[in-house]
Amino acid sequence: MLHHVELWVPDLERAVTSWGWLFERLGWEPYQDWPAGRSWHTGETYVVLEQSPALTGDRHDRLRPGLNHLAFHVRDRATLDELVTSAPAHGWTLLFPDRHPFAGGPGHYAAYLENADGFEVELVAADAR
Repeated sequence: MLHHVELWVPDLERAVTSWGWLFERLGWEPYQDWPAGRSWHTGETYVVLEQSPALTGDRHDRLRPGLNHLAFHVRDRATLDELVTSAPAHGWTLLFPDRHPFAGGPGHYAAYLENADGFEVELVAADAR
């Protein structure tokens, strides 16, 4: 089981706006809160957002070596559709809109979103198949 993931972000408040909304809509709960970071957890797994002073860039590039995206289960297609509709108000942009919701292939009902800092998430409907 995954213990945790730590994402270094260039602007903590902007990251909390996008990631915090998403985590809480997915049923994750706030976990830790300190001046340079926040975290949310589900069960034993948590994700940390941290604005570290050691950060050397101002944007994540998912096309470079390293993390491409995080993928999350979503309860069903209706919930996924509602998240996609609400996402822009929370800093997320739909990727591959011309192929949505089947950008991952036929029978894979999912949404690919990118936030202002270049992080991508894939939201997969549990009833996708």
